[in-house]
Amino acid sequence: MTILVTVLLIIAGIIAFYFAMLGVASIWMTALAGVEVYDHALDRKAGIDDDLFTSPLTPPVSVLLPALNESAAIVESVASLLGLRYPEFEVIVVNDGSKDDTLQQVVEAYGLEPLDRNPPNTLVTQPIRGIYQSRAYPELIVIDKENGGKADSLNAGINAARYPLVCGIDADSILEPDALLKVVEPFVLRPDLMIATGGIVRIANGSSFARGTLSKADLPKRFIAGFQVIEYMRGFLVGRCSWSRLNALLIVSGAFGLFKKSTVVEVGGYAHTIGEDAELVVRMQRTMVEQNRPYRIEFVADAVCWTEAPESLSILHRQRTRWQRGLYDTLKRHRTMLFNPRYGAIGTMALPYFLLFELLGPVVEGIAVLLTLVMWAAGLLNTQLLPFMLLTMLGLGLVLSIGSMALEDIVFHRYPRWSHLVRMTFLAIAETIGFRQINSWWRIQGLWQAIRNQNSWGTMTRTGAAAGQRQNFGGGRYWSLRDEVAAHIATFPDDRNGTLDAAAADEAETSAPPPSMATSGDTPAVREPVGASA
Repeated sequence: MTILVTVLLIIAGIIAFYFAMLGVASIWMTALAGVEVYDHALDRKAGIDDDLFTSPLTPPVSVLLPALNESAAIVESVASLLGLRYPEFEVIVVNDGSKDDTLQQVVEAYGLEPLDRNPPNTLVTQPIRGIYQSRAYPELIVIDKENGGKADSLNAGINAARYPLVCGIDADSILEPDALLKVVEPFVLRPDLMIATGGIVRIANGSSFARGTLSKADLPKRFIAGFQVIEYMRGFLVGRCSWSRLNALLIVSGAFGLFKKSTVVEVGGYAHTIGEDAELVVRMQRTMVEQNRPYRIEFVADAVCWTEAPESLSILHRQRTRWQRGLYDTLKRHRTMLFNPRYGAIGTMALPYFLLFELLGPVVEGIAVLLTLVMWAAGLLNTQLLPFMLLTMLGLGLVLSIGSMALEDIVFHRYPRWSHLVRMTFLAIAETIGFRQINSWWRIQGLWQAIRNQNSWGTMTRTGAAAGQRQNFGGGRYWSLRDEVAAHIATFPDDRNGTLDAAAADEAETSAPPPSMATSGDTPAVREPVGASA
């Protein structure tokens, strides 16, 4: 009995030390994030977006949009991208063998014509079935390919990309008009160092959108989506800001990430794994360190991408187990970097943090709960200290949540009303009781699935209705624009051969400036977004 008591007390001491270290890490990360956000706010001078828009140093960007069975929203998603405020860019939609009418929706809406163009197969992908270009919107390219997964689609888009920077986004994402300008700024300021940047992803549920642009930011009415607002705020404004400060960013979100194309190609592109976005970022950094090449990866806190959050527990469950499997896979693939000082902050701080507190954290929390029950049953638990212990465990998550809310309210102020602050405070507190425990259980399941090599993606159900119609998601994110697109296309004469071949495209490029540039001088003109005339 004495030996059992001793073992229990030793385990309890180790767990207490674990949570103490987690508390120290939480406070330290919050402080780092505060410094990073403050410095960013000071550097973000008024009018810098206009400077970037007119600067000849602003590099052109290829925006990649992988799409699999996205017919409900693909027309409007493309329209929002065509309306981005950026001097020169192209939108490459990659139809990953959709079984619905995703391709047909885009072809009909934008007047696509077959393009006689064979992009290099630098990154090996599934076979390409066809490439299309819009005569009305020549910056729109659509690739139709055999199904190969998201990583394969992104690699196909990279192969076809003409520009030095590639921006990967999700099909349900909507970028704010100036998001691309803001996320590219580090590449303009530090072109020799930058290999990737990422923007912040915000939850769109509850907010209102008009013609692809945020018109009113609001919080979701349902608690499930509301809790995710707090999670995303905590993960981006504290987590990614702090790691960006140390140049040890492990993740550039697949929903909105900008990469130097040559570096991505050099390391072999996206891997066919469950967490392809994080794995690519870690692999890029590993390559740069092993080749003794200086680099930077930065998080840009005011480059905003809005996305739909799951509002059902079943879909959220699949998402969270998938995230945990992706984290496990990334750490396993690059385990030689763990605790290795050769890799600097990413090897000695970022990767160990994600191993100890993100991957194994839910397991330790579960052990702590079971240990508490065992010690209570054995009469070894100091009942007077129990409330303090519980408050300490629950309070650790609140440190990051309150810190992120403070940064949000002071610096960005996206949710302007007092009622927003009150509701977010309530959500941050309520999240620690119930939702956090459920999420921890899901993450334990995800870890177990990863250990057993169960790596299916699962499905993410969108709330969109029929394509081209007003949607309910986000209080009306989408708008009907088929008539507007058709009217715009009608102003362009049909090609006499019915196709836009490569020669015609080259001739058009040499005889006229790009559609995003002015017709005289070097100053770019503001392009009229799709549907702006209505």
